Amino acid sequence: MFTTESEIISCPYCGENIEIVVDGSVEFQQYREDCSVCCQPIVVNVEVDYKDAVNVAARTEQEC
Repeated sequence: MFTTESEIISCPYCGENIEIVVDGSVEFQQYREDCSVCCQPIVVNVEVDYKDAVNVAARTEQEC
């Protein structure tokens, strides 16, 4: 099932809440997206569980 949805994450660098769009059609993804406030590269992990719930985690590159 193809689903995209907006998620609010907190930038691990500046702490601002930002909105990102995630694709829930893939079980696990890891990608980099720049913060729209401070422009630092955020590593975003998106995981879809067996109930189709989308879980998003944001980390710095150093935390990877």
